[in-house]
Amino acid sequence: MTLLAAAALLTAAVAGCGGGAGTTGQSAAGCPAVLQAAREAVTKAESTDSAWTGPTTGPAAVPGKSIVYVAQTMTNPGVAGVAQGLQRAAKAIGWEVRVIDGEGSPAGIQAALSQAVTLRPSGIVIGGFDPRLTSQQVARARAAGIPLIGWHAVDAPGPSTNPPLFTNITTKVQDVARISADWVIARSDGGAGVVLFTDDSIPFARTKADLIERRLADCPGVQLLAYANIPIPDASRRTPQEVSSLLSRFGKKWTHSVAINDLYFADAAPALRAAGKPGGGPPANVGAGDGDPSAFQRINSRQYQAATVPEPLAQQGWQIADEFNRAFAGRPASGYVAPVHIVTADNSGGATSWDPRGYQEAYERIWRRG
Repeated sequence: MTLLAAAALLTAAVAGCGGGAGTTGQSAAGCPAVLQAAREAVTKAESTDSAWTGPTTGPAAVPGKSIVYVAQTMTNPGVAGVAQGLQRAAKAIGWEVRVIDGEGSPAGIQAALSQAVTLRPSGIVIGGFDPRLTSQQVARARAAGIPLIGWHAVDAPGPSTNPPLFTNITTKVQDVARISADWVIARSDGGAGVVLFTDDSIPFARTKADLIERRLADCPGVQLLAYANIPIPDASRRTPQEVSSLLSRFGKKWTHSVAINDLYFADAAPALRAAGKPGGGPPANVGAGDGDPSAFQRINSRQYQAATVPEPLAQQGWQIADEFNRAFAGRPASGYVAPVHIVTADNSGGATSWDPRGYQEAYERIWRRG
């Protein structure tokens, strides 16, 4: 590249980012295309026009089935929200559901799945944990002919051969990670100091955090100040102390946060409040999942969380029931993946969950008519 061309490119980059500094005082030069793409993606994801785009055909309800939902921990609001959605769906389709709490530890999860297999249900849900932690129990379920469906069990949605899952239900981690990072880029005009909260013990969460970090790096004015690895079961104990330490280290440089789960901000709020930080930020906090009611309450009241990229937890519980019904009927998985959505105080309508319209009616029509 010639010096003249390089100078012209630099001038265009500065102009494209508004020619001003971001919220960290750093120039957003070098990210005009990224910034524009981020703004467009965020605008689309904030839309509340959510007509049902999932399945409308499938097998009629197979009667007399029982499901065991093995939860990573019911203190994880996403795991608990899906369990509640599944329980409501089971009532509609005429099945029984039992929830067994793994309580967040490898030993507890292994014991919970062992108990589930011993019960010999029609199907078992891997609720938010890595099946590789329970390879012996998974092998026992497979030998017993019990189909397994995952929720956030592996990185990608859809069927899995290793581990053997009829399907895995989740939004696409790539989409969730990208839109949460795009929200930071767009809100900060390409200049931010970011802390990323995650749990590297969960492969799904680790992948999400890695993808967020890569997307933030696409804009040179966005600096990752810290990567806070806090296991979800320890979040209530460790997060307040970590937040206090981060405030001491970075001060005003810390302008935005991204967390792989909203619950980190429930635990961060007291420390931010004690430090005299305003509820509306900075730091402005976005959760890259799961959109539990407490996150909506923080967002609606503008208290230490500005946005979330919620999973449609109740809908995913209903989808689990529908996918099991397809498995019992000898049909393939539906292949449906919910699109990403961003919730803020401006578009939440005061709701306490992201509950797209039309799915319950659609599933009930399928189960009645086949």
